[in-house]
Amino acid sequence: MKKILFAASEAVPFIKTGGLADVVGSLPKAFNREEFDVRVVLPFYRKIPWKYREKCEYVLNYYVEVAGQWIYAGVFQLKMDGVTFYFIDNEYYFSGERIYEDGLWDLEKFAYFSKAALLMCSVIGFRPDIIHCHDWQTGLIPVYLKNEFWDYGRYGDFYQGIKTIMTIHNLKFQGTWNIDDMMRVTGLGEYLFTSDKLEAYHNGNYLKGGLVYADWITTVSSVYADEIKYPFYGEGLDGLMRARSGNLTGIVNGIDYKEYDPQTDPNIFNNYSLENVEEMKRKNKLALQEELGLRQDPDIFTVGLVSRLTGQKGLDLIECVMEEICAPDLQFVILGTGEPRYENMFRYYEWKYKDRVSSSIMYDNTRSHRIYASCDAFLMPSLFEPCGLSQLMSMRYGTLPIVRETGGLKETVQPYNEIDGTGTGFSFANYNAHEMLYTIQYAKSVYYGHRCEWNKMVERAMKEDYSWQNSARQYEELYRMMTWAE
Repeated sequence: MKKILFAASEAVPFIKTGGLADVVGSLPKAFNREEFDVRVVLPFYRKIPWKYREKCEYVLNYYVEVAGQWIYAGVFQLKMDGVTFYFIDNEYYFSGERIYEDGLWDLEKFAYFSKAALLMCSVIGFRPDIIHCHDWQTGLIPVYLKNEFWDYGRYGDFYQGIKTIMTIHNLKFQGTWNIDDMMRVTGLGEYLFTSDKLEAYHNGNYLKGGLVYADWITTVSSVYADEIKYPFYGEGLDGLMRARSGNLTGIVNGIDYKEYDPQTDPNIFNNYSLENVEEMKRKNKLALQEELGLRQDPDIFTVGLVSRLTGQKGLDLIECVMEEICAPDLQFVILGTGEPRYENMFRYYEWKYKDRVSSSIMYDNTRSHRIYASCDAFLMPSLFEPCGLSQLMSMRYGTLPIVRETGGLKETVQPYNEIDGTGTGFSFANYNAHEMLYTIQYAKSVYYGHRCEWNKMVERAMKEDYSWQNSARQYEELYRMMTWAE
């Protein structure tokens, strides 16, 4: 049996700030357990809800050398849904009100976590064939493994031959700081902070270290894997991505098909399936309109947006043509928080067009599910989107995505082709407000003028398979390939 250890800074249901947590919490459950023993190691944050913390069992403790000091590390364990989760306990590092504080403190905290996670393996006697690292917070694991833990004199042959994978969820976040401070908190020698290792643009860079030393690199869509080889998307590391392109794979994320299931979802007004989607979405739309105070009309074209309200998500495009989007024959439903500029814009348009714009400036999981289940289309005009999950959720509910052709959005949404009757949504190529507006208007014209074709597209979208099972099969092939010679 192949042993895999996921190392990450967050995972559902314990702690979540973004899509990384969905991957780390959901993907391990989808592997073939007769062939793969997949376990997960996380920090034991005080912010983890007590209902999970109280179920964790103490295993043992040991000491880790970080920043010139020997520091306590406890190991707690919890088995959930057939997956073993390990938690590294240290109140000094993990008792804060926020799991990310930014700056040097986070760099020291995750240097500690990376070294503690590696040392944990030998202390508890779990020797993974592959350590699967996620994002910059675990970027030092491949570095420590190949520069310190392969020391035969200290660790024997325990760590010899362990492979590592570095998964990039968003290349924009890299864990950078000045080299002197980074050397102090990591304990790594000056020889590692060169341009072919951890140095980038005169700073130290955790993610770059992981990308240099990992045996394989993955990212969350094949399109994004190609995009990051070029300067616009490469965030300063495009040259390294080109150099390592022979060991770079893109695998699209999935979504939890039990949580996002229109037939059983307890959050939505009316459950439905392929057989009655047209009728029940109309009922859901009426219920959502009533809840939000919009004009009740089951036939009006309704567009949803559930997002962080930031520039990366294409909100500047929406700002440019918001007046044109808010036409009398369209309703626009927004849910999210972010930059005040965009929050206030949506509040203003709700005030101006109360009957056709709703802006919920908050995060509400129940309302997000209701938007997926009630709207006709879902807007995602992102500047860049490594994978994206909202378009997968919207298709699961028969709500057709309108996306910009970038990253995972391009890979997962097939644009409508009226000639051959194919497609699962609508897309536009250039980052241009009027191109986006035209695509929204085109989708609206298909909805009103060719409802039969629209309904066929809804059916195709709902039949797409973006479950974690699909993603897990691709990771299994990668794991087999990396351990084939052993």
